Amino acid sequence: MRYISTRGTAPVVGFEEALLAGLARDGGLYVPEEWPVLSPETIASLRGAPYETVALDVLRPFVGGMDMDALKAMIDRAYAGFGHRAVAPLVQMDARNWVLELFHGPTLAFKDLAMQLIGLLFDHVLEARDARVTIVGATSGDTGSAAIEAFRGKARADVFILYPHGRISEVQRRQMTTPTEANVHAIAVEGDFDDCQALVKAMFNDFAFRDSMRLGAINSINWTRVLAQIVYYATSSLALSGGERRVAYSVPTGNFGDIFAGYVARKMGFPVGTLVIATNENDILHRTLETGRYAVEGTVQTLTPSMDIQVSSNFERLLFDLADREGAAVVQMMDELGTTRAMTLPQGQHEALRAGFASARVDRDETVETIRATRRETGMTLDPHSAVGLAAARRFARPDEPMVTLATAHPAKFPDAVRAALDTETPLPERMADLYDRPERVAVLPNDLTAIEDFIRERVSP
Repeated sequence: MRYISTRGTAPVVGFEEALLAGLARDGGLYVPEEWPVLSPETIASLRGAPYETVALDVLRPFVGGMDMDALKAMIDRAYAGFGHRAVAPLVQMDARNWVLELFHGPTLAFKDLAMQLIGLLFDHVLEARDARVTIVGATSGDTGSAAIEAFRGKARADVFILYPHGRISEVQRRQMTTPTEANVHAIAVEGDFDDCQALVKAMFNDFAFRDSMRLGAINSINWTRVLAQIVYYATSSLALSGGERRVAYSVPTGNFGDIFAGYVARKMGFPVGTLVIATNENDILHRTLETGRYAVEGTVQTLTPSMDIQVSSNFERLLFDLADREGAAVVQMMDELGTTRAMTLPQGQHEALRAGFASARVDRDETVETIRATRRETGMTLDPHSAVGLAAARRFARPDEPMVTLATAHPAKFPDAVRAALDTETPLPERMADLYDRPERVAVLPNDLTAIEDFIRERVSP
C-alpha cells in the first residue's frame, strides 16, 4: 500500500514513512492510494472473532511489507491491558439503540484504542531504523493523555503535547501533567484548541525545524490514528448486522477522525450504514451539512471540551474523496478557508456529503437531560460527549437499522458535567484513585510559534 497527500504534490510514500511523518510536506494529509475492499468471505469470517483477530485483518492491507507475526504481537500487547476482555464491548440501551464502550483503555477514552498500538508501531519502526523522533501533538483533552500514556518512558521518542489552557477537564489535564518520565512534556497554550492545532501544523510546515527536530505527529492528522479506529466499526457492525442489514453510527465529533474511520470501514465493505455527525454548540460540521458552507466562527466553551473545535482537520480527507481525489481542488478549497475563514462546497460535493452522512447539533440543556434520562432509564452514567452522541442518535433511529452511539470517554473524566446533570460524581478507577494528589509538571506558554519551538529545542534529547 502506498500513501498520497490530499493536496497532490508531496512524494508518494510507504506505510512506515506515513506513520513517522504524520503530515505530508505539501501541508496535506496522507491517505491510501486506493481504498482496499475486503471480500465478502473475509468479512463473513470475522463475525464473532476476537477484537485482536479483526484488527490484524483490517490493518493487513494498509501496512505494506510489515511482518505479520510482529504486527500480531503488537496488536496483542496493545490491548492486553484494557479493562474489558472484549476491548470495545457493545451495550444495548433499548430495542434500537446500542452504545459501543470505547473507554476501557488506560486513559479512559477512545483515543487509547489507536494510541496504544501507535506507540508500539513507532517503537518497532524506530528500532529497526536506529532512529529517534520528536512527537508533537495538539489536544482538546483526550489525545494528549493517550499519547503521553503510550509514549512515556520510550527511549526513542520525546513527546510534546499542546492543550488549550483552562479549557479541558481537570482529569484530562492531570493525566497529561502528572507523568514523571523526562521524555514527556505538557504545554498549556494561551488559546483554544484550534490555536494549538494551527501551531502543530505550522511546526510541520517550518521544514528547517521539522527536519532538525525529526518531528512526528500523533494527532489524527497521522493516518495511523484513523486506521486503528476502523477496527471497532468492523467488530460492532458485524455483531449487529445479522446478514444483509447495515448498522448506523452516531459519533460525537470534533476533529472528524473518529467518524472518518467509519467512512473507511464502509469503503472496505463492512456493513456500516448512516454516519451521524453529532456536534455540540461548536457546530461547524452540522452547518456544513445543512448549507454546504464551511464557515469558521469563534469557539465557545461547552460541557464537552473534546468537541470544542471549529477547524476539523480530518474533514480534508473526506473533501479529497468528494473532489474525486483531485489534490488541486483540495488546495483551492483550503486556500479559500485560510484566506476567508470559510469555503463553499461545490453542489455535487455537498450532495455527496449529505448522501453519506447525517448531522445534529446538541446543546448543553439537551446534553444534561440525556445524561439524566439515561441514568433514570438504564442505570448507566454517560460522559457528556457520549450523551451528545446518544441525543443525536435518537433523532435518526430507524426500525430497519440498528443505531450505535460511540461512548468515547468514561464519565469520571468529566466530573463537572456529570455533577451538573446528576448531583453526583463517578469515581475514578482504583488505578487512578490518587490522580488528584500527584504533583503536576506543565509549562504555560503564549500562542506563539517561536516560543513553542524554542521550548521544544531546549528539551529534546540529542
